[in-house]
Parts: sequence; C-alpha cells; structure tokens
Amino acid sequence: MSRKANIAVHVSGNIERSLRQLKKKIEREGVVRDMKRVVYFESPTQKRRKRLVRAIKQNMLRLIAQKG
Repeated sequence: MSRKANIAVHVSGNIERSLRQLKKKIEREGVVRDMKRVVYFESPTQKRRKRLVRAIKQNMLRLIAQKG
C-alpha cells in the first residue's frame, strides 16, 4: 500500500523559491496526506466523508475558475 515519492527540485541560487517549489510538489503528490493515512487509523465513514468534502471543494474551485 505504501508508495515511494521521488520528488526532485532544481536549486539555482534562490533557496526560498526552491523550498516553495518542493512544498507545492509534495502537496500535489499527496505525500503528507498518505503519511497521515498510514500513521492514524481512519474509519471507512471518515474516508468517504473526506473524499466527498474534497470533491465538493474541487468542484467549487472549478466552477469559480470557469466563471472568472
């Protein structure tokens, strides 16, 4: 069930910018979310609820992006 994340960030002078890129890539890959899922037990009901809330948020953002 565990998968390895291989995230590479090119560092060219500006370390703050590289750190920001790394954080964004980690967030997009879902590394932290997967780590939390492994560490803490989550009941099937909680998993479904989180998935539903995430889907609603993404749908709202998609609708806002289409309007604007």
